[in-house]
Amino acid sequence: MAKLKVTLVKSVIGSSESQRATVKTLGLKKINSSTEHNDTPQIRGMLRKVEHLVKVEETE
Repeated sequence: MAKLKVTLVKSVIGSSESQRATVKTLGLKKINSSTEHNDTPQIRGMLRKVEHLVKVEETE
């Protein structure tokens, strides 16, 4: 299964509570922190919600 590397590139200050919760659920805490997730529809939906705050790279 493909993996996605997610990196927080912008601060969550000024974002809505639901966007902050999504970033926290993805496991991101500070700017430039990264996590890897399996490429699932649920994760893709989360990323679409906060696409302006994160950078996504596909890995194997």
